[in-house]
Amino acid sequence: MLLGLGTGSTASFFLALLAEAVRQGELKINAVASSLHTAARAKELGISISEPRRGARLDLTVDGADEIAPDLSLIKGAGGALLREKILARASRHFVVIADSSKRVAQLGRRRVPLEVTPFATPWVMDEVGELGGSPLWRMDQLRPDRPFLTDQQNYVVDCDFGLIADPRGLAMRLKEISGVVEHGLFLGLAHAALIAEGEEIMVLRPRKPPVPLSQCDLILD
Repeated sequence: MLLGLGTGSTASFFLALLAEAVRQGELKINAVASSLHTAARAKELGISISEPRRGARLDLTVDGADEIAPDLSLIKGAGGALLREKILARASRHFVVIADSSKRVAQLGRRRVPLEVTPFATPWVMDEVGELGGSPLWRMDQLRPDRPFLTDQQNYVVDCDFGLIADPRGLAMRLKEISGVVEHGLFLGLAHAALIAEGEEIMVLRPRKPPVPLSQCDLILD
């Protein structure tokens, strides 16, 4: 199968378990990575990495999330890989989120919404986000705080605090209309299921269906 690999702390746990299954001969896969870091780590672990190509459809992408609403709307991008993560999600037959219960929210917006922004446009993007009430914050590099964080595409990230978001789709449309915004961290209508760790139990969340313990779930994806 062709598998999409997410980026971030939760996705890295999945990557390690995946690599072990490949080494044991339980799985035979090729993968497309959502970041240069994930690609390098996957190669170190013996996972075959492919590049995007025309006509290729990913069978499954597994990734983490920063916030998960009941309808599986997401905020993603804390790790700065939101553009490639969204590309993989859209190129997949199935997109599954893995997270712990702290990421579940009743309504999106407790965390900032990241925007990947072209460097030239960043000041004006921040002005327009401010007019939308987004309280923009230019993300700086944690290792070099005097320099902006750079994505794999050499763009900047602006983190925006809109508070609780009453209309995620409306906000997503407004953000996409801002010149210089390459992508935003609202992932809407993309996730097919989420596996959420609640203590020792794994809960399966699916759109328009009640949560079910994994131990009682016959079918995660339909």
